[in-house]
Amino acid sequence: MINVLIVDDHAIVRTGLRLLLETTAELATVGEAGDGEEALRQCHALRPDVVLMDLYLPGMDGVAATGRITAELPEVKVLALST
Repeated sequence: MINVLIVDDHAIVRTGLRLLLETTAELATVGEAGDGEEALRQCHALRPDVVLMDLYLPGMDGVAATGRITAELPEVKVLALST
């Protein structure tokens, strides 16, 4: 099982990604975050295998959050999403 954290500032995008991931038995959505700071907190609390990270977030953006996550939790992989 691959545990995934979804990070996007739009709730409808998070919902759509979660519903898409639910169609694959090997993937489990363990949490969601709406900004970079929340993503970092969720990563420390949930220890996902993969983070689906929007790059354009309010406050700490996805680039900064990715840098912090990979520095503090090198076992967590980050997949960047952008429009």
